[in-house]
Amino acid sequence: MKRRVLGVLLAAALTVAGCSTGKDAVVSGGTFTFVSPGGQLDISYPVDKRQKAPVMSGDDLMHDGKQLSLADFPGKPIVLNLWGQWCGPCRSESPELEKTSNEIQPMGAKLIGLDVRDPARDVAQDFVRDRGLTYPSIWDPSGRVLLQLTGYPRNIIPSTIVLDNQHRVAAVFLRTVASSDLIPLVQKLVAEK
Repeated sequence: MKRRVLGVLLAAALTVAGCSTGKDAVVSGGTFTFVSPGGQLDISYPVDKRQKAPVMSGDDLMHDGKQLSLADFPGKPIVLNLWGQWCGPCRSESPELEKTSNEIQPMGAKLIGLDVRDPARDVAQDFVRDRGLTYPSIWDPSGRVLLQLTGYPRNIIPSTIVLDNQHRVAAVFLRTVASSDLIPLVQKLVAEK
């Protein structure tokens, strides 16, 4: 019995130690590894601390057989929003994202969705059509595309990752966002050119 209790306590200690994080993004082979310092929901990275996001690509949700990649938009800031049609907050957030998309596109930036854990493509497509969303989304039913963001929490949907014009992670929002959160940030990133 004592061995069992000791084993459980040791496993718990290792789990806690394994979940410890640093104070900032971690460099792992020169690419971004997600860390949430102090459990923050809004995380900004100064220019000298930004790490390159992986080149994420996958099936274009609305165009069967077509691929969509962040690399399709070189030199442009990208707002990457993680969503699912099954997600209640995503429903309320979508009009704000459409507004953001319409306002940042003339600035030379792009909003792209990453539709996660929607196994039925047609249901996700209905979500986009019913809400009049015009920005593209990568369809990622298995979460394989999302896994490219090392350490990123798969269960925090919606969330938004903002990349600068070099596709380095400039900010992360682990909550629903409004256009008032995103547009000023994108304006700053566009000005960094």
